[in-house]
Amino acid sequence: MGKNQHVTPHSGGWQVKGEGNQKATVVTNTQKEAISIARDIAKNQQSELVIHNREGQIRNKDSHGNDPFPPKDKK
Repeated sequence: MGKNQHVTPHSGGWQVKGEGNQKATVVTNTQKEAISIARDIAKNQQSELVIHNREGQIRNKDSHGNDPFPPKDKK
């Protein structure tokens, strides 16, 4: 399982940063772009995508790994 990917504000835009990394993997102009890139990385590494708001607080999470408690399909 790889590093969790965080989408956080960055001066003038948004960054994708692997958990524990000092430098951003990529810096984008929009949060939407950063989320798309981070989601691809998280899927590839089977890790978690963590999306932060402008204040830096977590607003959403998306697991792409081996979730021990996957959601039950209600269909």
